[in-house]
Amino acid sequence: MNLGIDEYTDLDSPFHRWDPRYKIIGLITLVFAFSFIRDLRMLLAVAVATIAIYGISRLPAGFIVKRFRYPSFFLLAIVLSLPFLSGEHVLMSLGPIALRQEGLLATILIATRFSCILIVGMILLGTTPLLTNIKAVRSLGIPDIMADMALLAFRYLQEIGRDLRNMQTSMRLRGFKERRFSPRGLKTLAWLSGSLLIYSYERSESIYKAMVLRGYGQAPPRKDEFQPNKKDALILVAIILVAAGFIIGDLMLGHSTSTLLQ
Repeated sequence: MNLGIDEYTDLDSPFHRWDPRYKIIGLITLVFAFSFIRDLRMLLAVAVATIAIYGISRLPAGFIVKRFRYPSFFLLAIVLSLPFLSGEHVLMSLGPIALRQEGLLATILIATRFSCILIVGMILLGTTPLLTNIKAVRSLGIPDIMADMALLAFRYLQEIGRDLRNMQTSMRLRGFKERRFSPRGLKTLAWLSGSLLIYSYERSESIYKAMVLRGYGQAPPRKDEFQPNKKDALILVAIILVAAGFIIGDLMLGHSTSTLLQ
């Protein structure tokens, strides 16, 4: 199971060179600011900022397209349901199906925020190697055991994916047809899932025992390997100011709208 997270971490861009700790703080702050947006008039600014950040990161367009494949099902479900289920003001109707204003506006808001948040998250993961990100969050004060669990989970997702492919190949060589629905096929898939789960559990126990025998948990405190400079701090301040600007702008627009309604 090749997740391809570190595929473009060797590119050269301001985000690739940015101190990982500052990058985590800055981009997560921006994500929270995006999630705070409630006024539709702020969406254009959010989209422009996201596109600008993605352009500066120099990640290829295919990086986003490839990783949007599964989240797009969630967006599609919202687009196809919410405009027709939520709200009272009907814009147009076709028999029992009615397009409602409130649902349509809510769909635009949710879809835009979700897409921008997802892109910023991809920039965070796509411009820094996973191991460096884990070291950075550990340096920020995350407990060592949580950082180690994240690293091991990522590492052994790939191992489980490889075992799954090997088992599926073995089953196909024995005549199993995955696309044919039958009680026997379901039983075989259940056996495959159970075997993979048990095998993964046994492997995790063996790995933990090996780590304990090698002194896991007894290592001396690690020396901080990150050395930020003034440029890193300036970028962080700029990102935080942009995030604050979005929140303040949304609050001001919301206040002005409520004043007009009164």
